[in-house]
Amino acid sequence: MRDQVAPAPAAGRDRPTALIIGSSAGYGLAATIAGIRRYDMQGVGLAFERPPTDRRTATAGWYRTVATAELAAAAGSDFSFVNGDAFAHDTKQQVLDLLGKRFEGGIDYLIYSIAAPRRTDPVSGQTYQSELKPLGQGYGTKTLDFSGDTPTLKDVQVEPATEDEKAATIKVMGGEDWALWIYALADSGLLRDGFTTVALSYIGSHLTERIYRQGTIGAAKAHLEETALTLNGDLQSVGGRALTSVNGAAVTQASTAIPGIALYTSLLRGVLSELMQSPMTQAVEMWDQLTGVRDLTLDEANRLRLDRWELHPLVQEKVTERWEKVTQDNIGGPGRHRLVHWRGASPVRVRRGGRRLRRAL
Repeated sequence: MRDQVAPAPAAGRDRPTALIIGSSAGYGLAATIAGIRRYDMQGVGLAFERPPTDRRTATAGWYRTVATAELAAAAGSDFSFVNGDAFAHDTKQQVLDLLGKRFEGGIDYLIYSIAAPRRTDPVSGQTYQSELKPLGQGYGTKTLDFSGDTPTLKDVQVEPATEDEKAATIKVMGGEDWALWIYALADSGLLRDGFTTVALSYIGSHLTERIYRQGTIGAAKAHLEETALTLNGDLQSVGGRALTSVNGAAVTQASTAIPGIALYTSLLRGVLSELMQSPMTQAVEMWDQLTGVRDLTLDEANRLRLDRWELHPLVQEKVTERWEKVTQDNIGGPGRHRLVHWRGASPVRVRRGGRRLRRAL
């Protein structure tokens, strides 16, 4: 993954300082590696992983963090990692103390990439559990089950969320904790002039919108985007800005828990082949836009859009065709009969309209 990132032009560029919350997996990990490799970034990465013990190995994210720390050291980057609950007051204070000690003047960027199952409110002490449910009515969809030796296509039915479950999901995955981090940094004098913060979001396809954008997690993402607008006003005192970044689909540790997402992403990969943009590719694009190497491309809701390749009408047309045709018999069949692809299998190329799609993307 580190070899996918080329250094950015160095002329006239200072080494930026960043805090990346959720740095051990998915897009947060990609943002960390891309920042270090492409921009000689220094700073702090925060994640919550189980360390190894005498009886059991650590979580995968623990080892990824160790590898990223080695990458930073090899690059000569002053990048440290903290293992702790991002929602807790004590963790925030530990990170603030470290930033104040190591980086005079504070930080230039904060990337917020948290996908947690639960959160304990640091003020009330109440613990909230997030839910992956539709709103209003129940939802039936196709999904891939990876519990056996081979993937199995299944139909699942998900009951609608209650209002309490919706509210709890917003408490866990909405913008409240992101804002608490920004205000804690501001109160500690750790926001440099021109400070930028980005929280990662997702919109996705019409095929998954009932469980995602129109579900409990979508309500949380909408709250995240509303929080960005509030923070944008609050950061005017330092000439700063707050954005959400709408990333494209990827099979990550968080996304595989959502019914239908793994199937949809596998079909998407089958359609796009090498045009599928990895989290690392998107992270490089994000940093290039945030640092001014490329123009910032925002939509009408002030969101950085890194998902246009996924939502291109021709791409969605092709994925929809495959979604409607997929069966247990063709999810892993040979050659041209295969519709779903994973683990590096050779994807089926887009045929009709393929050249037009390449030009468009």
